[in-house]
Amino acid sequence: MKSLLLPADHGDMMPSVMETARLFGRLFDSTIEGVALRPAFAEIVAPDPIVAVSIPPADWDESQFVRQARGVFDTFVATHPGSPTFRWRGGATVEDGALGSLGRLYDATIMARPGGKGSRMTAFEAALFDSGRPVLMAPPIAGKTLGDSVVIHWNCSTETARAISMGMPILKQAKRVHLVTVEGNTVPGPSAREALGHLAAHGITATEKIVPAGRGPGEAIMAEARSVGCDLILKGAYTQSRLRQMIFGGATNFILGKSDLPVMFVH
Repeated sequence: MKSLLLPADHGDMMPSVMETARLFGRLFDSTIEGVALRPAFAEIVAPDPIVAVSIPPADWDESQFVRQARGVFDTFVATHPGSPTFRWRGGATVEDGALGSLGRLYDATIMARPGGKGSRMTAFEAALFDSGRPVLMAPPIAGKTLGDSVVIHWNCSTETARAISMGMPILKQAKRVHLVTVEGNTVPGPSAREALGHLAAHGITATEKIVPAGRGPGEAIMAEARSVGCDLILKGAYTQSRLRQMIFGGATNFILGKSDLPVMFVH
């Protein structure tokens, strides 16, 4: 986790994103690179061939937007000297669609919880689905620690297996690791006990807990994470499809919308 990408704007979530990045980067003496994330503009879609063109407003000034985003970034860096290293990538703004491909050059992308000013689901999903890397989601208010106590949502899925693999550097440094399964919310696959064995093979001692299915899986995970004093959730994202989660709900959608803890998502 030595190289981290931080898409920046001047929205109200940036202080938490910057502090979450600092806490995370401090674990690995990382270099955190900021880049200006372009706002979403209206699109005009033309048929034959189908082309979508973003149309900025008449008063759009890209240079000014980049200066403002970098100003927020630089102000935070100036008041938080030392490890980790922050630097500005430079260049023009990055659009949502290009964020995922840029993220392939980094070990993780750090972003705000979707829904706040300047924090969009389209940008978040581009990073999650297209980068092939984890996305660390910052909560609205950053915590005091990150990575001391980690909850893994184990649902036996491929996505969770990837999350554990990519999150191994974090798990090896954590003081406490909790493997949480929600009753009735798994797919066919290895048991939690087998997952504990996999972690043990890597020198990680974890506790196991099966949470009763008396509430939605996302709510159950969040409640358990708070009860054990967790400061990071490690989660495979979208074991169910996005469409199914939109219709029926799901743990990923709930946590994306409600989490007040940092969450590392892997798809």
